[in-house]
Amino acid sequence: MARRQQEADRAIRPKLRSPGHPKFQRPVEAAFWAEIAKGFLPIEAAAMVGVAQAVGQRWFRHAGGMAPFDLTFKPTGRYLSFAEREEIAVLKAQDKGVREIARAIGRDPATVSRELRRNAATRAGSTGYRASVAQWKADMAAKRPKPAKLVADPRLHAYVQERLSGQIRTPDGKVVRGPEPPRFTGINKPHRKHRGWSAAWSPEQISNRLKVDFPDDESMRISHEAIYQSLYIEGRGALKRELVWCLRTGRALRAPRERSRRKTWAHVTPETLISERPAEAEDRAVPGHWEGDLLIGLERSAIGTVVDRTTKFTLLVHLPREEGYRHKETPRNGPALAGYGAITMKNALANTMSVLPAELARSLTWDRGKEMSAHAKFSVETGIPVFFADPQSPWQRGTNENTNGLLRQYFPKGTDLSCWSAEEIEAVAHALNTRPRKTLNWKTPAEAFNEHLLLLQQAGVASTG
Repeated sequence: MARRQQEADRAIRPKLRSPGHPKFQRPVEAAFWAEIAKGFLPIEAAAMVGVAQAVGQRWFRHAGGMAPFDLTFKPTGRYLSFAEREEIAVLKAQDKGVREIARAIGRDPATVSRELRRNAATRAGSTGYRASVAQWKADMAAKRPKPAKLVADPRLHAYVQERLSGQIRTPDGKVVRGPEPPRFTGINKPHRKHRGWSAAWSPEQISNRLKVDFPDDESMRISHEAIYQSLYIEGRGALKRELVWCLRTGRALRAPRERSRRKTWAHVTPETLISERPAEAEDRAVPGHWEGDLLIGLERSAIGTVVDRTTKFTLLVHLPREEGYRHKETPRNGPALAGYGAITMKNALANTMSVLPAELARSLTWDRGKEMSAHAKFSVETGIPVFFADPQSPWQRGTNENTNGLLRQYFPKGTDLSCWSAEEIEAVAHALNTRPRKTLNWKTPAEAFNEHLLLLQQAGVASTG
């Protein structure tokens, strides 16, 4: 009778797949997605909640970059918690009865009885009870996956897919195949390689066009968010993942909105903003206020450029790659060996500018690149304060931008700049500094700079006499 009752009990389920590694509890996964929502990367969020980096990256990839559940949901206490299941497992191992267990955890005996039958660990013929297995079974049973609308409606699916990945045609209807794209690998669009040509309507365009093409058919409606989820969330089965290449960004995973607001320039502190630069630097009447940036070449090669705002005198910083550098083979998160890492850049720039007299080294304005992350140490060593231009404001460093354009005659884009020695780079700087400039009334930058040096020397002689 008991066996027949157990078999007839609606709580008995068919065999479930192997759970594998014990599942992390919902609060741990919720904490992970909360950190993702703050803009942290999956490996950073995983470290914060105490799970392996591979686990965090797998959570992020399988969910398409979006939290798979409502992070604001709070358990009501209607269902057994993992802590209660652990208590049940302990008391069951002590051969306590159902009613005694129920009294201990404050639940109805029927709840405990169903739990012991429903979520028992039945592998290898065992009927024991384990909290981790019971929680996994409960989580599996709690899922109520709603079939995606694009799966349930073939006509809507065909419409959406055609607008995303349909072939492009000439005005007379002839198909144009376009380039052959590389094999889809599950990552972002190929870098500097061909992408397949397609109709490439955005999900928002598709969603709103449906109302125009089918004004009276309410079944032909879908939100742009539902289309994005069908593309990005693994397991939806509605649209193939490689169709993400049909989107303008070609991004394989959604990037949380907050990530775009991350403080990219953490090294830029309030006191180093260009608004804090001495006012005398604005009118260019006083020499010694410099502007700097990098000339970037092939395979992460670079040359530093520093220009005086008043005299246009140019200093070039030699930045050879460090020993051990291998293009595309440098260990991930390893040392910066490209030649313009923060410490390497600081040392090279300090060596170049430390020869200047203090009166001609009043400030340095730089782009917001990470190569100047060690600007505080640079200022301590040289006594030159560093200021950073506003984002996307190259006119605030117009002298340097113009000089970089002149230097591209000698160091064109797409060439390896590491092949030039310090002596050769110095020769280019000399050529630029001995070229007459209209803004200097056809004097050369070297002549203008030397005039100020002579004035400083004469003032020093007069003050000591």
